[in-house]
Amino acid sequence: MSTFIELGLKQELLEAVELLGFEHPTKIQELAIPVILNSQQDLIALAQTGTGKTGAFGLSSLQKIDPELPAVQLLVLSPTRELAIQIAKDLKAFSKKLKKVTSVAVYGGATISTQIKALKNGAQVVIGTPGRTLDLIRRKKLDVRNIQTLVLDEADEMLNMGFQEELDQILADTPDTKQTLLFSATMPKPIAKMARKYMHDPETIEVGERNSAAKNVEHQFFMVHAKDRFEALKRTVDMHPDIYGIIFCRTRRETAEIAAKLNKDGYDVDLLNGDLSQAQRDDVMNRFRTKELQLLVATDVAARGLDVDSLSHVINYNLPDDLEVYIHRSGRTGRAGKNGISISIIHTREMRRIRDLERMSGKAFIKKEIPSGEEICGIRMVNLIDKVRATAVNEEQIEKFLPVAYEKLADLDREELIKHFLSVEFNQFLDYYKDAYDLNAKSRSSKKDRGRSEKQNNRFDRYFINIGKRDGLNPVRLMGVINEGLRGDKPDFGKIEIQNNFSFFEVEQGFAKSLAESVKGTSFEGRDVSIEVAKKEAKKRSNGSRNRKKGRNKKG
Repeated sequence: MSTFIELGLKQELLEAVELLGFEHPTKIQELAIPVILNSQQDLIALAQTGTGKTGAFGLSSLQKIDPELPAVQLLVLSPTRELAIQIAKDLKAFSKKLKKVTSVAVYGGATISTQIKALKNGAQVVIGTPGRTLDLIRRKKLDVRNIQTLVLDEADEMLNMGFQEELDQILADTPDTKQTLLFSATMPKPIAKMARKYMHDPETIEVGERNSAAKNVEHQFFMVHAKDRFEALKRTVDMHPDIYGIIFCRTRRETAEIAAKLNKDGYDVDLLNGDLSQAQRDDVMNRFRTKELQLLVATDVAARGLDVDSLSHVINYNLPDDLEVYIHRSGRTGRAGKNGISISIIHTREMRRIRDLERMSGKAFIKKEIPSGEEICGIRMVNLIDKVRATAVNEEQIEKFLPVAYEKLADLDREELIKHFLSVEFNQFLDYYKDAYDLNAKSRSSKKDRGRSEKQNNRFDRYFINIGKRDGLNPVRLMGVINEGLRGDKPDFGKIEIQNNFSFFEVEQGFAKSLAESVKGTSFEGRDVSIEVAKKEAKKRSNGSRNRKKGRNKKG
């Protein structure tokens, strides 16, 4: 693994990198920085979001700046103001130790007079959106005739957003001798055409498989009827109590409708779309980054430039029209070495698009069942109990309040107290889900799809437990028994079958040994509990016996 010193960065930049806590360059930085530093050759760099692209072009381009020359020497163009602001923030951090190197960010939605004043004071680095950059050039407030380096960041998205004309006019004023660096996550035909038009014999480097999905992201999908899409979204959110993510929609109108409905139902959510002013967008993003908001409902364009590393989920309320956009969406979770989940809510005719995404991304998409209302209530209950148990008690502060609490609760026994405690949190959930129906739709699929679904189910192991309906067991109580025994490890559950004297349940793979050990010596309603891996033959026999019964019934 290379070091930043080996890449040829000068001392001031090395000190800045060290202050930021970066120890080793990412792959895109390792490949791109030497090319940019050691030549004037144009470069096409293909890499996904979150791979360190800003460091790749930022560190190397800053090193080539002459601090004694007050003219603009580095121009970075990005598709959105959010991304421009983030790049400007990163470049400012990189250049912290460079004397006399100044940068300015220019973008729409902010006062242009302030940006003009900053340019007038002198800047060697300008980061901007195409629209505002061209506006400043036309006003003769931004001179790009002497730039040495031009960076087109998220070039694919700039074309998707219709900035071709602005790019043509901006580049018309730039010198032919400049070095052009084109960074993109994808390489569709319009990007190849852009490269031929703007670049001279560019070198191409590529990190990872083209259009490949992030390695740490699990891809799931639910299949529902179109009318049940919002209800499926609500259950998706409810089944993940600690969710922190983005819900992607196709249109601004859709973001407004969904955010309004979720807000009405008490969720910590806001929207991000092109109708917001810059001040409103900044406010939403600040609340989201500080986790005051749990969910953000956004369009693809509005979400460009978001830099949040700790998202647990991305939810696709609709699959995007351009499936390459899905790669961008899913890449917003599973970053900084963390795991993430990308969930898509699809209707019954979209299995072909799921298969196309699998081929494009090189990832398997797992079909999941939307849980019942009862199962969701069980998940929320276990989560609440775990939080209560994990809450630290400050004995000194709480001691003076305990006598009153003991007195007021004295007439409640243990079971009644627990019921009241749960009801405070769960009456709303219980009321909402008491008549909940099954949202899962059956696909209009081929035998091949059905076989594929069976393979996906192999992610789960099937277990036998020796308690059932007569013991008062139901799916919620079963999940409670399992989660309590595992002490902190919460597996994903598959199908649960409660029989009269015993039950079967599915749990994600990898828990066989710990499950059996977790219930040793425990009891349920006075009955000793045991768990073992279910025998496949038993399932086949039970199916066969049911078939024979059906046969006898038909005959009779």
